Amino acid sequence: MKPIFKQLKGDKTIWAIVAILAVFSFMPVFSASTNLVYVVGKGSTIGYLLKHMVLVIMGFVIIYLVHRIPYRYFSGGSVLMIPVVIMLLIFTLAQGTLIGGENASRWIRIPFVGIGFQTSTLAGVVLMVYVARYLAKNKEKTIVFKESLLQFWLPVGVILMLILPANFSTTAIIFTMVLIMSFIGGYPLKYLGYILGIGILSLAFFVLIVKAFPDAMPNRVQTWQSRIENFTDSDGKDSYQVEKAKIAIATGGPIGRGPGKSIQKNFLPQSTSDFIYAIIVEEFGLVGGVLIVGTYFLLLFRLFVVVKNTATIFGSLLVLGVGLSIIFQAIINMSVATNLFPVTGQTLPLISSGGTSIWMTCFALGMVLSVSASKEQTEEDILDDNPLDILHETI
Repeated sequence: MKPIFKQLKGDKTIWAIVAILAVFSFMPVFSASTNLVYVVGKGSTIGYLLKHMVLVIMGFVIIYLVHRIPYRYFSGGSVLMIPVVIMLLIFTLAQGTLIGGENASRWIRIPFVGIGFQTSTLAGVVLMVYVARYLAKNKEKTIVFKESLLQFWLPVGVILMLILPANFSTTAIIFTMVLIMSFIGGYPLKYLGYILGIGILSLAFFVLIVKAFPDAMPNRVQTWQSRIENFTDSDGKDSYQVEKAKIAIATGGPIGRGPGKSIQKNFLPQSTSDFIYAIIVEEFGLVGGVLIVGTYFLLLFRLFVVVKNTATIFGSLLVLGVGLSIIFQAIINMSVATNLFPVTGQTLPLISSGGTSIWMTCFALGMVLSVSASKEQTEEDILDDNPLDILHETI
């Protein structure tokens, strides 16, 4: 085992947290999959478990490969990936809104594999790296608002506009993280106020357009509106899910019903993904729920340790951007399950089923580990990399 551990660079506590959450996820995913098997009538519990295990193993391969890459390559790589991400998002929207009767405006199918891939998740990770690069390059410069609109906010705005029609919650999370990173990175507060105002006006304009032409994007604004209304009301599909989640949490007690003994998993449509935290509390009780929360906060603490020990501004902002996004997503998922937040469709990182969530979380953590494993580098070594040179070295 020692030769294997020697290959794992970076913060060992983060490696341990990832392993613990991933291995723990097998039980709740296996247990909650009975809803899909016996209620929906799809597949088998062993089949869902094996699929989840394969996705987790692939995730560990991703995190291992990414953490071996010097993090300076991510800076120029983000510039190359921005147009790729924009094309993927356009393709995702253009393919239509239904596949087999289900909403597919967030997904594309990976050829020959048959696995759905949520392009907005990839876009979020790439955008965090791009934002970290821009802020680090301009940390010691006087930022001119008009110039930053083209160099910085145009790519951010285009990506957010392409994600918004299909996924408001992800758009809101990414936009919030960009604002937080910009504030931490020293972007002028006055200009951030302008951007926030532009963002609010753009959202209002989008809502008006959808209301005026409802056939263009059917049910999108209505879905957002119903989720907000259901947060304070007791009717509707979302309220049904939240009520079942609350029952699961309430009946879990201090130590839970026991692994695999959840009852509400048979009634929660998203028991393996969006509401898996409720199943965890029902089966493992308050103790299990608190331990999960504590594990994410331990990860948050280790992120700050990595930031403190990082020699470059880009490395620090990179860790904050991709790392805090994971913590933010976990908090929102658990808040939805406990009825502290409207239903958003955000998964619980490293625990919920779903290949895109697992892979992109592992990719992000791989970058964090790459930063934590790096030796002393100067800002110039990282930010002066030409993206085309990086592409040439990769090929």
